[in-house]
Amino acid sequence: MAKTHNLGFPRIGAQRELKFALENHWKQHTTALGLQQVAAGIREQNWQLQRHLDQVPVGDFSLYDQVLDMSQTLGNLPARAIALGGTDTDQLFRAARGRAPVDTGERVVAAAEMTKWFDTNYHYLVPEFSASHQFQLNSERLLGEFSQARQAGYNARPVILGPVSYLRLGRAHDDSDPLALLPRLVPVYQQLLEQLSNAGADWVQIDEPILTTDLTPEWQDAFTTAYTALGESTAQLLLTTYFGALADNLDLVCSLPVAGLHVDAVRGRDDVERVLQQWPGDRVLSLGVINGRNIWKTDLDAALEWLLPIHEQRGDRLWLAPSCSLLHVPVTLAPEDSLPSELHRWLAFAVEKLEELNMLAAALNLGREAVFHSLDRHQADVASRAQSSSVHNPAVQAQVEAITPAMSRRNKPFSQRAPQQQQRWQLPQYPTTTIGSFPQTPAIREARRRYRQGEADSLMYEASMKREIEHAIRQQEALGIDVLVHGEPERNDMVEYFGEQLEGFAFTRFGWVQSYGSRCVKPPIIFGDVSRPAAMTVGWSRYAQSLTRRPVKGMLTGPVTILNWSFVRDDQPRADTCRQIALAIRDEVRDLEAAGIGIIQIDEPALREGLPLRRHHWNAYLDWAVESFRLATSAVSDGTQIHTHMCYSQFNDIMESIIALDADVITIEASRSGMKLLEVFEALEYPNQIGPGIYDIHSPNIPAVEAMETLMQRAAELIPAERLWINPDCGLKTRTWEEVSPALANMVAVASRLRESQKLRHVSS
Repeated sequence: MAKTHNLGFPRIGAQRELKFALENHWKQHTTALGLQQVAAGIREQNWQLQRHLDQVPVGDFSLYDQVLDMSQTLGNLPARAIALGGTDTDQLFRAARGRAPVDTGERVVAAAEMTKWFDTNYHYLVPEFSASHQFQLNSERLLGEFSQARQAGYNARPVILGPVSYLRLGRAHDDSDPLALLPRLVPVYQQLLEQLSNAGADWVQIDEPILTTDLTPEWQDAFTTAYTALGESTAQLLLTTYFGALADNLDLVCSLPVAGLHVDAVRGRDDVERVLQQWPGDRVLSLGVINGRNIWKTDLDAALEWLLPIHEQRGDRLWLAPSCSLLHVPVTLAPEDSLPSELHRWLAFAVEKLEELNMLAAALNLGREAVFHSLDRHQADVASRAQSSSVHNPAVQAQVEAITPAMSRRNKPFSQRAPQQQQRWQLPQYPTTTIGSFPQTPAIREARRRYRQGEADSLMYEASMKREIEHAIRQQEALGIDVLVHGEPERNDMVEYFGEQLEGFAFTRFGWVQSYGSRCVKPPIIFGDVSRPAAMTVGWSRYAQSLTRRPVKGMLTGPVTILNWSFVRDDQPRADTCRQIALAIRDEVRDLEAAGIGIIQIDEPALREGLPLRRHHWNAYLDWAVESFRLATSAVSDGTQIHTHMCYSQFNDIMESIIALDADVITIEASRSGMKLLEVFEALEYPNQIGPGIYDIHSPNIPAVEAMETLMQRAAELIPAERLWINPDCGLKTRTWEEVSPALANMVAVASRLRESQKLRHVSS
């Protein structure tokens, strides 16, 4: 009998209960006890939704981030977060946000660095290491959640991040080798496994996702070292890999002394035959057969045909699961009553994916006839998508086929464009700008709600948004910012807003997915060929520019980010879909320029996020990703300045592709990394202009002038001052005006200081 289980479940709650509980707690509207009660309720609800599985995961829930949770479990929160005292929860939030609810006045610290979780749109908090660190077990949270599940009657399996992946995902701030910490770390894991076993855990899921990436021999050897020791635990270990193929790590994995192995049979399907040959028949083999990263129904007939001989061979040693944690998809399709009925039939969210899993197991264990009617209906839905006329648009396909190399090139190189742009805009040295969005106030959200629910007509809504735009413009003028933005009050999300105006997209009402902490996004669904029926931003940008003599940036989301932050159709190559989006953005760029908008920012924060996990696949992806950006941006005159923005990415290994984008100005996140990201821009002599972020917008802290000035002085050591801009790390929509105004005032003060310092240097020389 094949068994079913799950690697992880969405933790935000069906109605985003966690988001609202967190934000209320951070505002001190609720107590820590109230927050924990909400969290316990969400966990119970999640286990209830998974009750038909043979095992349910415990420890996949987190108040902020599972990697940060592991840091706390291992006694490895940053010392600065612990030094101010408070409860474990206070220290956790201080590490995540730079501040805990109990902190007032000057009791703030630098938040931990945040970056993308492999090639997903989820962000994790980067562990910090030093050569002298000593780990110390703090298992209270995990043991408490395991006890809660056991008392509620569930067959619970604790979930932890494995030691080798934990070290690989972290960063040593003293230039030491994180791998050197393995001998100190493994005994703490041994203690944790012993405590879980003593608490009644028969199995422990230990995630090692870096096994689907390229590893040096030293990191491969670390697995042998670690699991030789951990394999002695009385708890049975399910070694879990996901997001890709094991490839050259497969022989290593099959040699490790663990009781079970999970492999991603969606993205790593080609591995399975070799695993079946090498993985011992008396050990559990878990196959991730349901796509945990996308929202399309699974072709269960095809899955059954493939699984039947494996089931005959493996019997009850075969476990079935989604390919990875379901953290990356919405909770349930059940409340979605506004989707086109045809599209609704094609989709499966977390709850529905587990129903697919149960259907597969029943068909394998009891025979197809046991689920004949439900399986037949399911397969009819799968077939209807393949045959639907709403998916393909011959006109769009013809436009893609007509793309030429010349369409992806600017008229002149940057060295010749830059003087024209400076003559046009007359910007001072160290020009200041923001990344695009300003606070999404309660008034903005209420106006949007009233409009969407029919309580206000389009004229009333437009008037409300124009008032907000004027407020943003006046605030920026008063602060002394050089290049303004309209503030994006009309935009619910930087991807959703555009998708709502493009053909080939569809939208859910409740399809929220966690990005980090309390930040949730509602990814669009790209189900068909993409085109732009009409201008999307021109009216708002034209109005904003009419209010001021200072330049106002047109603000667009780039094609690669729209692709990577959507649920993408899987019936054609992603590159083809991206080119379709690029042509739509290209039309918008041309219309903005024609309307008099001469500085246009096309954000691509997800460019590196889409990078394949295996290096030998990089060039193919980067070729079409860079081409798509250039296709979207290259139809403008030389005097039009193209900006792009990227946040929370490491550029070291794709710098040539960043240069190839040929953006006039690139703005990046740099504050949490202390400008370390700029080192690669210096090493390869990045030729264009750069705005290194000096204001961490993901923390409620208001940065001091001196701290930001220090960051810019460091930046000026790496990049010539004449090519530097000053800006925040990212958009400001998640902050309040009470936080934003003083922070931006300090940022402008930094620019003034640096300009004055530059003048004095010129005089003295």
